Amino acid sequence: MSFVSDRHLEGEALAQIQREIDACNEQFGLSMQLCLDNPQAFDGTLAHYGSFRGVRNHIALVGPKRPALDEDCGTAGGRVVLLAQSLGLNTCWVALTFRRRASAARIAPGERFVCCIAIGYGENDGASHSVKPIEKLARTGSNALDTMPAWFVSGLKAAQLAPTALNQQRFCFELDEDRRAVHARTLPAPSCGHIDLGIARLHFELGANTVSDDWMFS
Repeated sequence: MSFVSDRHLEGEALAQIQREIDACNEQFGLSMQLCLDNPQAFDGTLAHYGSFRGVRNHIALVGPKRPALDEDCGTAGGRVVLLAQSLGLNTCWVALTFRRRASAARIAPGERFVCCIAIGYGENDGASHSVKPIEKLARTGSNALDTMPAWFVSGLKAAQLAPTALNQQRFCFELDEDRRAVHARTLPAPSCGHIDLGIARLHFELGANTVSDDWMFS
């Protein structure tokens, strides 16, 4: 993805992004950091291989090592991404094609740098990608759309649009027999599977809640 390298992230947009990062850090126990004017993290061969151009800013997703860290980073980072997009910014999740050691992020003992999100003003809005039918993302027994609760369908449609590594969408949502509880789980996936699941869970929750809040993740 190409960014406008001479357009800086500043003013109210910067303030709102930083407030959301601070809120997510507090809620999820993370150390996410907004690294401004740090093009060195994206000036290596890997970044060019990943087709990144003009990246000056990124969000480092960092937190204490624990089993749920990747999923928490996916959910928290997803919140910041949605806010950034609503402010007219562009973002891209990056797991491998950047120089981790060249990032300005501070990693404390016992913490892990999970991945990062390139952020700035894009030269364009990027390209759309194919997505799985929502029936492929659901586990309900019948998988027939007309048998699923409306809030569940709305959640699936939102999760269908969630960004994932290699656009593989290696996750699913299982509706319990009581038809009020949902279990989200990964399918066999690349190393980013739990990050992807955190992003997808966020999208599912936002979509489902537009119809009903009488449900829960199990």
